Amino acid sequence: MKRNPMILVAMAALAVGMAFAQTATAPAATGQGGLKLRAGVRQRIIKKLNLTADQKTQAKAIRQQAKTAAEPLRTQLQANRQALAAVKSDNTAQIQSLAAAQGALQGQELAIRSAANAKFYALLTPDQQASLTQMEEKLKGLRQQLKDF
Repeated sequence: MKRNPMILVAMAALAVGMAFAQTATAPAATGQGGLKLRAGVRQRIIKKLNLTADQKTQAKAIRQQAKTAAEPLRTQLQANRQALAAVKSDNTAQIQSLAAAQGALQGQELAIRSAANAKFYALLTPDQQASLTQMEEKLKGLRQQLKDF
């Protein structure tokens, strides 16, 4: 019984980590529940960081730019994922080609997210940066506890 609350806390912490990792992009396969969760987590982070109105506006613009830049990649990722799932033959060359393309697309999407995260971090004050770093460290600890669980 004592494990259930710890699992819920750990899952919430992972959700915060995913919000940082995926500030502006959401996989096409994610349902509305995941999007709502990420939005809620993002709001909690903004509240904890005590962002100014100007910082909130800039952060929203950063997220929107990254989302717009990643949209074509998400479409390609979804199509490629479906093609990879549809491979029923033992055509290793085709599987390797699709898998390599998927990896390249994911790398491009990661670059967009990372650039957006860097822009967001740069608009924070030193105190806010320290607070964000502290939150990330707590998440790392919770992730490690989950792995050890």
